[in-house]
Amino acid sequence: MAIRGAALREHILLTAKDVFLEMGFERASMDVIAIRAATSKRSLYAHFASKEKLFRDVVELVRELYLGRLGTPGDYAEDIAEAVVLFCGRFLQLILWEPALRTCRLGIGQAERLPDASAGFYDAIFHTTHERLEDFLTEHCRLTRAESTEITNQLIGRTVYPRVFRALLGVEPPLPGQPDEATIAKDIDLAPIREAVAALVPTD
Repeated sequence: MAIRGAALREHILLTAKDVFLEMGFERASMDVIAIRAATSKRSLYAHFASKEKLFRDVVELVRELYLGRLGTPGDYAEDIAEAVVLFCGRFLQLILWEPALRTCRLGIGQAERLPDASAGFYDAIFHTTHERLEDFLTEHCRLTRAESTEITNQLIGRTVYPRVFRALLGVEPPLPGQPDEATIAKDIDLAPIREAVAALVPTD
């Protein structure tokens, strides 16, 4: 049975995501995406008027998938400090996954051509992550929003971004396999994060 409607649209988006990651935006064509998705160009263009529109919608798909996997600090532990440690570890685990790093590079590469799509990627992967941690700290640590923002910036800036930057430049290898929440402690050295949380996050 042929896929139609919303199911076809989702199938095309998932296929296009893989094609963009494999070939980059410039080399990826609507012809290739239609072939990979086993659909006609007519059907493809009926859902996405242009490659640029398709790319923007792929960014939105990545946003939904990422934020669903990340969750909020409160999803990880009842203890405040441990919740923050595991949330930061999960953030790093997700970003160091090879497809995530390739998606970051893709977003950076299209920042001039499609600034709104790259801004949407930044908002999903980085800004919203900061917001979720700030919300948690403000609620559970009796901090002002400004205090929570400062702690979040310092914490993530110390423990996450240096490794992300090295991985983006190929200095540090990506994590193999799909990141599993159950293996955060195995995939990520949580000791530096615990040390930073102990120094920065008030839990009394």
